[in-house]
Amino acid sequence: MITPKEVLKNFYGYDNFRGQQEAIIQSILKKQDTIVLMPTGGGKSVCYQIPAMVNEGLTLVISPLIALMKDQVDALNGIGIAAAYLNSSQSASEQRFVSEEIKSGKLKLLYVAPERLFGGAFPLTETLKATPMSLVAIDEAHCVSQWGHDFRPDYLMIGRLRQELPAVPFIALTATADKQTRADIADKLGLKKPKWFISSFDRPNITYRIVPKRNSFDKLLEFLEYHQKNSGIIYCLSRKNVEDMADRLQAAGLSALPYHAGLDRQTRASHQEKFIKDEVKIMVATIAFGMGIDKSNVRFVVHMNMPQNVESYYQETGRAGRDGLPSDALLFYSYADVMTLQRMIDTPDNPEYSEVMLGKLDKMKNFCQSNTCRRKYLLGYFGEEEQKDCGNCDRCLSKGNKQDMTMPSQMLLSAIVRLKENYGLGYCVLVLRGSKSAKIQEEHKSLSVYGVGKDKTEDFWKKLGQHLQQEGYLAEAGTQFPTLKLTTTAWEKLKNREKFLLNMEEGALEHQKKSTPYEEELFEELKRIRFGLAQKENVPPYVIFSDNTLVEMATYLPQDHEAFLQMSGVGQLKAENYEGHFVPIINAYAEEHQLKSKKKLTVNKSPTSNRSGVSKTELVTLQHLRDGLDLFEIAKEREMSLTTIEGHIAKLVRLKKISAEAFVSKDDLLNIRLFYRRQEGRFLKPIKEHFGDRYSYFQIKVAIAEEQ
Repeated sequence: MITPKEVLKNFYGYDNFRGQQEAIIQSILKKQDTIVLMPTGGGKSVCYQIPAMVNEGLTLVISPLIALMKDQVDALNGIGIAAAYLNSSQSASEQRFVSEEIKSGKLKLLYVAPERLFGGAFPLTETLKATPMSLVAIDEAHCVSQWGHDFRPDYLMIGRLRQELPAVPFIALTATADKQTRADIADKLGLKKPKWFISSFDRPNITYRIVPKRNSFDKLLEFLEYHQKNSGIIYCLSRKNVEDMADRLQAAGLSALPYHAGLDRQTRASHQEKFIKDEVKIMVATIAFGMGIDKSNVRFVVHMNMPQNVESYYQETGRAGRDGLPSDALLFYSYADVMTLQRMIDTPDNPEYSEVMLGKLDKMKNFCQSNTCRRKYLLGYFGEEEQKDCGNCDRCLSKGNKQDMTMPSQMLLSAIVRLKENYGLGYCVLVLRGSKSAKIQEEHKSLSVYGVGKDKTEDFWKKLGQHLQQEGYLAEAGTQFPTLKLTTTAWEKLKNREKFLLNMEEGALEHQKKSTPYEEELFEELKRIRFGLAQKENVPPYVIFSDNTLVEMATYLPQDHEAFLQMSGVGQLKAENYEGHFVPIINAYAEEHQLKSKKKLTVNKSPTSNRSGVSKTELVTLQHLRDGLDLFEIAKEREMSLTTIEGHIAKLVRLKKISAEAFVSKDDLLNIRLFYRRQEGRFLKPIKEHFGDRYSYFQIKVAIAEEQ
């Protein structure tokens, strides 16, 4: 009998299981009902696909979306595992063919929607009872709970199936569920003393950022400028918002399409397929899009509006970076969204539901306004304690960049108090700036704060007010017409005459280009080859290979069969099918650039084992760069001068450990290098004198590092 590890290696191309995968598989093989909470991208599907190959009989996978079924089946067939699906998108002859495959025992996995179990003229349950079954897997299991963020009544029928198949083990899997939803999953599915596996909810490769919604489209374009080669999802609250946003992005020259329930089925399917096949880069959508979309190379998720609860936010942001590579989650926050969502949730016909969901909305609002580490807040919400700040969210990245904003903060807080905490930010700013608007009540024109802030712009005061809210000095009260009130923290700070230190930069959209140890030009070429193969085979590109696998190829440059098999995600069948397409390209690139392939070691060595001429202290700087720190943060962290760190960077560029383009643009590199090559000497001063203040000495050092 084949073992789970042999299936993992021979079919999936991986040597080792991740996290709790192996323990979960063993639980299933012991015929134990099992519940798995594992973050998106954590490898949930492997937990039931591998037992399906080890055991005799059919594994039934219950999934809520047709798109998920097709993607999973394509991926499984692509690695040599017999799988199929049954759903309403198929013709009668296609469904008959799949039914025959079930009866003949040729299939290992069958994907169906829950309504297919008992509905229609020929309920699937009768067929299943007559078929040798090894496992029933329920994906997106939170759909069974009315307290979950995506309740689907059809999922309640699965409890009946548990009774119909008493000897077959069941596994329920979800990426998000709070304690209330977890209890509901076990109860509604009728699982027998299930064994729980709760993985860490931490997604360390995702950078979480929340910014005020002011000028949101301009900020979005700035963000997309950085991500212009990447795939991403932009979520909007309404269908109209989706259409408008897609139109504006297309007008800006970006590859974007809309997706929402108001579009006809054929259009939705077409847009979704173009997105998963990388034919379009950006999908603008309502939350109707994304559940179960097995696209591993989504590099960013943007929320133009605040989600209703933390579970929705976590699951939607989790659609980014499923391959483990660095990815971004950006949310535009405004209190107006909170009020809109409150009105949507607060329904008098179901007060119990409203109370629970309003409580969840309040926690989501607190998450947006909190000044603590975003990741720490998320993990705490799901009952996971985290002692350290993550260092990879807007809250952590902004540390050390605070300004003394004591005087203007006192002026704004004083204005709010003088107005008896009965007005919103907009009105308070009008009073501060001495506005002549008819909105200003006569008695307010005689206040001592009237006009004291006229030397600063309206935008400055609004930005300051939002930062005071984010730092916990101001809170909004009321629903329809929110007003500002000082918190206890603010009163104590004013009473003790302490300084207000705020980070006024919206660094949430500032991206530090991380050094990449792989050949980026080759990576882009491999993506083009993958895209062509995917088009030919009519499957999404990531079914061929994930971005992560291509990054490994561009790092290790495998030039023969054995080396190609060493790449993560390359099993025997994929090596046979695709080696001839990728290896010649890698060989040609290596020859052109005089590069040698690198052996992929099975044991990770520490950076200090590097013998490439980089000193230990420079390696520490390199690691900090890879962790996302900028030069100032590294200097502060290491208690070294900025000049010393800049020297490390220049040497790392010279030794090709990092790219000069991470610090100097392509055009600037060309300008500096051309002048450097023309001059007779090899000195910095003439270059600096020629360009003046246009470039710093550091930029010049980095630009000419590879020339030396």
